[in-house]
Amino acid sequence: MGSNFIRSVLRKYPTYEVINFDKLTYAGNLENLHDVEDNPHYEFIRGDICDSKAVGAALDRSPDAVINYAAETHVDRSLLEPRAFAMTDVLGTLTLLQAVQKFKVPRLIQIGTDEVYGSVEDGEFYEDSPFRPSSPYSASKAGADHLCRAYFISFNLPVIMTHSCNVYGPHQYPEKLMPLAITNLLEDKKVPVYGDGLHEREWVHVEDHARAIDAILHHGKLGEAYNIGTGDYMKNIDTVRMILNHLDKDDNHIEFVADRHGHDRRYALSAEKIKNELSWRPEVSFSDGLRQKIEWYKNNKEWWKRIKSGEFREYYRRQYSKKLAEGHR
Repeated sequence: MGSNFIRSVLRKYPTYEVINFDKLTYAGNLENLHDVEDNPHYEFIRGDICDSKAVGAALDRSPDAVINYAAETHVDRSLLEPRAFAMTDVLGTLTLLQAVQKFKVPRLIQIGTDEVYGSVEDGEFYEDSPFRPSSPYSASKAGADHLCRAYFISFNLPVIMTHSCNVYGPHQYPEKLMPLAITNLLEDKKVPVYGDGLHEREWVHVEDHARAIDAILHHGKLGEAYNIGTGDYMKNIDTVRMILNHLDKDDNHIEFVADRHGHDRRYALSAEKIKNELSWRPEVSFSDGLRQKIEWYKNNKEWWKRIKSGEFREYYRRQYSKKLAEGHR
């Protein structure tokens, strides 16, 4: 999400200067922004959002806005390593809020998730719906949102919160449903599907999400929250079967596995607020976006094969060391 947004900003606003501050955890990959790394308006800084000194050094350059994409996001991992999620998502957000306050940054956009609302059997969640998180991941993101709102109320900090449905597109780390299914099938492996596969998710293409954040950044109202949704609801099994169909595979490649703990049944957002107030509309249909995503993974096998084989970390270490030697931060 972050790399696609950076690419979008540099393309749409060629005079903007973008600083990419990233810890580069297991899913971080400098290769995702290889095509802009020599852009004079782009700079990469390696740093931890929980490190107040490093965050302060980055913000002590009078930025016009901060957009917080930093987060641990994979629900399965949150069940095994909840402390990492609390540190990055909660403490990291608090560290950022304090730095934004100290350096008087004019605007902070918090990137959030629909999962903070929990599961909804019928209807949709609105921006004022109560939070009912079901996993350590969604609880940590809810905690971050509460801190943002508290800082707006207590200190009038210029923050805007967002809650998005599931994002998909190129460069997505292959632990998520879509890239895992696509890459497994390209390797002629089975696709694991939780439970009965009838869990329902709403999807937004990463380019549409970037356009939503762009609209919120330039026109959003401080202290407000905005849901980012499309109405493209799909049961997980149907999503997998669409991928199977695109790759000429059949249901024999589906492997139903035991459901995970606290697995929310259905997410659904009302996006009327962002549509009416900021004139945002999704432009990429689910069928077109999925087809484009599959083609990207078919054409970029080296990228995801390095990750899935375990070679990625060593490859990345070499690439990063080379960039440091060449003078990149």
